[in-house]
Amino acid sequence: QVQLVESGGGLVQPGGSLRLSCVASGSIVSIYTRGWYRQAPGKQRELVATMTSGGSTNYADSVKGRFTISRDNAKNTVYLQMNSLKPEDTAVYYCHARRYGADYWGQGTQVTVSS
Repeated sequence: QVQLVESGGGLVQPGGSLRLSCVASGSIVSIYTRGWYRQAPGKQRELVATMTSGGSTNYADSVKGRFTISRDNAKNTVYLQMNSLKPEDTAVYYCHARRYGADYWGQGTQVTVSS
């Protein structure tokens, strides 16, 4: 089992920045992919950014150039730096990990972009 705990969400004005963190614990060896998804009210959960164990990254077109995924292996932590935030980025952001074909999710952290 893998446990994921997110932090860093909040309320920010358009154009502002936030950094989300996700700490993994439990059976973290052999986690292949870690990343971030988000779900806005009335919409399906969508991919935001992912990173493989080899360091390859993938971003949704809507966040390319504004968001950056990174990791600190010593802290078992993945980050999502979000810059130039827009109201349409408002959503609950979920941390994700995949290990041996199984998906693990955090509890989610709310990001609200509003003036």
